[in-house]
Amino acid sequence: MNPLRIYIAGPYSGPDRKTIKTNVNRAIDAGIEVFLRGHFPYIPHLTDLVDWRAKETGKELTWHEFILWDLPWLEVCDALLYLSNSKGADLELEKAKSLGKRIFYSIDDIPQLAGHEVKGLY
Repeated sequence: MNPLRIYIAGPYSGPDRKTIKTNVNRAIDAGIEVFLRGHFPYIPHLTDLVDWRAKETGKELTWHEFILWDLPWLEVCDALLYLSNSKGADLELEKAKSLGKRIFYSIDDIPQLAGHEVKGLY
């Protein structure tokens, strides 16, 4: 099996910064586990840094604009890891299903590949 590009779908928003940070960290932790299994994660939660910078520069982006930012990446991924429900994660799950993507509901369901090999990069 070849490595998969796996989109991480899970809650981002929350009532306070602590909740958002918890959600971002959960997605990052899942992405690390995906990578350690030999695959390549896309973690949309990393746009948290974009969110902070946009607010700082007076160019705040809406929830809808972040969805527009992320969905093209879902289209090029091979699979989706669904962490838990939220408005955005549920939308991403349905989009992945409509695109015929492979869906994982647990890290344990993602196949472990042989070690990473970097060839021809240096």
